[in-house]
Amino acid sequence: MPNVLQVALGGALGAALRYLVVVQMGRWMGPAFPWGTLTVNVAGSFAMGVLAAALGPRAGMTPLLMTGVLGGFTTYSAFSLDTLALVERAAPLQALGYVAATLAGAIGGCAAGLVLGRAVWP
Repeated sequence: MPNVLQVALGGALGAALRYLVVVQMGRWMGPAFPWGTLTVNVAGSFAMGVLAAALGPRAGMTPLLMTGVLGGFTTYSAFSLDTLALVERAAPLQALGYVAATLAGAIGGCAAGLVLGRAVWP
């Protein structure tokens, strides 16, 4: 299957999964804070770390999973919009906390995924 088709199919799957997670997190946690976007960005970063560790040098050769599914699943454009929405709602401290949690969670998630993945696939 051509790489561009793998990316397109993976992106469609990732976007659908993102939608489901965002909707479910909204139901569980309420709409006051963008828990869904935070969740997909941290979970997607963790999954990226696991895949990078599992695949090693072949990590760049995975258009379906890494570029497609995870690219469609995580979303920094929604992160940016959510941040500005918090600022506009006069919640600048929440916005700052959200930015810090997203960055720390995404980088920490990727690092944890690499550690786990390298332990499983040395």
